[in-house]
Formats: sequence, structure tokens, C-alpha cells
Amino acid sequence: MAIDCHAHVFTRDLPLAGERRYAPDYDATIAQYLAMLDDNGMSHGVLVQPSFLGTDNSYMLEALTSMPSRLRGIAVVAPDIETDALQVLDRQGVVGVRLNLLGRPDPVFTSREWSRHLGDISRLGWQVELQAEAGRLPALLPPLLASGCTVVVDHFGKPDPVAGIDDPGFRYLLSVGKSRQVWVKLSAAYRNGSAGRAIAQAAIPLLKAEFGLDRLVWGSDWPHTQFERVANPAEARQILSIWLPNAAECDQVLDGSPRKLFRFGG
Repeated sequence: MAIDCHAHVFTRDLPLAGERRYAPDYDATIAQYLAMLDDNGMSHGVLVQPSFLGTDNSYMLEALTSMPSRLRGIAVVAPDIETDALQVLDRQGVVGVRLNLLGRPDPVFTSREWSRHLGDISRLGWQVELQAEAGRLPALLPPLLASGCTVVVDHFGKPDPVAGIDDPGFRYLLSVGKSRQVWVKLSAAYRNGSAGRAIAQAAIPLLKAEFGLDRLVWGSDWPHTQFERVANPAEARQILSIWLPNAAECDQVLDGSPRKLFRFGG
């Protein structure tokens, strides 16, 4: 297996969320995504609900239904969603919920509503996929870990573009590696500023040391929303081989680490 753990599908005519930072002016269809996987030698993919579509996961679910053995999904849901509704999503191939907190306040994870919701997520064996600036991780991660949830941190933990690996939030992220509850995505270095690639190169040895390769996964970030002019999936895959020139290490991140996390059999 070679698993792409972070991508989005959408069409521009889908209804958009009322609160959004971005709206696409092009389509990134299910068929296009599958073709991208084929073109880049990827056997499986994980679709992450785009924030601009809010909690309407229907297009992503259509993709999961069309390719149940090849695709898994990370949904966006409201914390008051009923347990039965989560179980329906589980049967459709959803394996976690996304919290994209960029431009949004920290949730009150200790509230009754969130405590119940995180309990449901933990009992399902799902993950909480977290996108937030590294400086916010010391406040966000402890209650998530205390809930028993598996947490997957996007895009190297999004360290500060200036501080890089010296960002105290990134250093905190390294400190939770031993918990074995946290995975980190080696993805979308360009989302961490103009020095993003250099930060990624410096971060990887530290992440390997503190998390182990079995807690690191890779994502193409296709179709690179807002960064379409500076990124492409072939280059994203090639960069992984630069970051991890040892073929066995690369295979671990593409296959061994994500296979169980995202519930791919075989």
C-alpha cells in the first residue's frame, strides 16, 4: 500500500458554509482525485472534509461509497451530533473528525457537550484531526489526550514561520510523542511560510526521534487549496523521498503507519 492521508474533493457548485476563509473557483472531483492517486502510484487515499463546505459531508461520503476499499474519510461535524449519526458515518467509511481551528477560537473541550462528543469519538476508535498553529497546541492537546482520543496533527504542527523548530508550541508537540496517542502529518510544508521546506527538513529528525516513524504519516494536500500555483502532487511525493531517503522509512510512513490508523485492510 501507499496511502495519501490528506486530500480534499469538492465542486464549485456545492453549498458553502456561512463562515469560511476561502471559496474555490474550480472543481476537484472524485474522479480527478482517483486519477491523481493512480498517476502518482498511490493505492489508497484519505479525504478530509474541506472547511468551506462546513458539516455537509455529502460529497465526500459519495466518494467513500463509490470506493469503499480504497478511500476513508475525515468528517466535519457539530459537537452536538447524535451518537447514532456518528455510527452511520462510521459504517460509510469515516474514521475521524476534523477540527480546523485556523481563525477560530479554541473549543471548550471540558464542557458537557464536548465531553460527550469526545467520548463518542474515542469509543468509535476514531481520530481527531487537528489543524491549528503550534502555539495553541499546549492548550488544545491535553484535554484531547485526557479524553482518550487519538489525535492527528496536520502539517508538521504548523510551527511559526519565523521561529520554525524553535517555536515553543512545536517543542511542546515533540514532548507528547511518548504518549503514543498522537500522529503527525508530514504534509503541506508550504503552509508554514516561505521557509516551510527548510522547517520541514529540520523538523523531521526531531519528529522521528520523539514520535517514531510509526506515528508519522504523509499527505499530498491535493488539490493544494490556495497554494495551487506553488504545489503539485508529484512534487509532494518526491519531496517525501528527499525527507526520508531511506526506502524502508519512506514505506513505513506511506504504508505501515497509516494502514491501521485509517482502517485499511490487507
